[in-house]
Amino acid sequence: RFRAHFRAAADLKKVISAERPDILHAHYATSYGLVAALAGFHPLIVSVWGSDIYEFPRQSVIKRLMTRYVLRKADRVLSTSAAMARETARYYRGQAGITPFGVDTSLFAPGTGARPGGTVVFGTVKTLSHKYGIDLLLKAFARMREMMRRSLPDGKFPATRLEIAGKGPDTGSLKALAGELGIASDVVFLGEIAHDDVPGFYAGTDVAVFLSRAESFGVSAVEAMSCGVPVVASAADGFREVLEDGGGIIVPVEDADAAASAMMKMAMDPALRSSSGKAGREKACRCYEWRKNVASMTGEYEAVLASARS
Repeated sequence: RFRAHFRAAADLKKVISAERPDILHAHYATSYGLVAALAGFHPLIVSVWGSDIYEFPRQSVIKRLMTRYVLRKADRVLSTSAAMARETARYYRGQAGITPFGVDTSLFAPGTGARPGGTVVFGTVKTLSHKYGIDLLLKAFARMREMMRRSLPDGKFPATRLEIAGKGPDTGSLKALAGELGIASDVVFLGEIAHDDVPGFYAGTDVAVFLSRAESFGVSAVEAMSCGVPVVASAADGFREVLEDGGGIIVPVEDADAAASAMMKMAMDPALRSSSGKAGREKACRCYEWRKNVASMTGEYEAVLASARS
């Protein structure tokens, strides 16, 4: 594996010689970042993205030293979130710049048509794997329905449905879990949907739920917020940051009971859904509009070039 990285660095040097770039920008402190660092070109920008900072350096002393080597070689380090920048500080002495992963708020916009009344629709768009807590979501949905039946008279609580968009290695086991929990008839597994269809998906939901066990940046929550949809999310770093001043409810990681309570609260309170949705839309437009984020990245490039020239 090390030899492969050195061969890739040699190939990269040939590309650099032919193309003569002004900046070399490597995404991920691992793999691509290591290849870029070994190539020795400057100015070098390294963007950290998540697993390269939260997982890779914790796997061994060698990987931790590799991470520090790559970040030390960079002229500028960028992070999509302040939370991940703080984690990066474990291995990097400088101050990482923040370049959020924005969304097009003109596409991810509140729906114009009224949703059919009667059923409160919960939805999520995620890879169906352990990291993203779809099993927790199914358990929370089942417990929410049970809580409603036990605490409210018949006919005093709304019908509910859960829609899950995405594919992944846990698809089969998650469908089986829905059957075991007795909720299969009210859970819809849509499979993978095109990114262009994601705004329409959110437009058909009343509440978006994301119970990831880890999240470096909550882009899925930002997309839902931009669509004016209230969010229930785990207290993973990325979600906590984007929801810290409105847009939904944060629940502890790995706590299906707390998630069920938050989902029930949203299901029973249309006014809360409306106010949370509006607050989330305002936050998305203020902080995560992609044109503003592109301008931030452009500013980073200009600053690095100016520093190199001086």
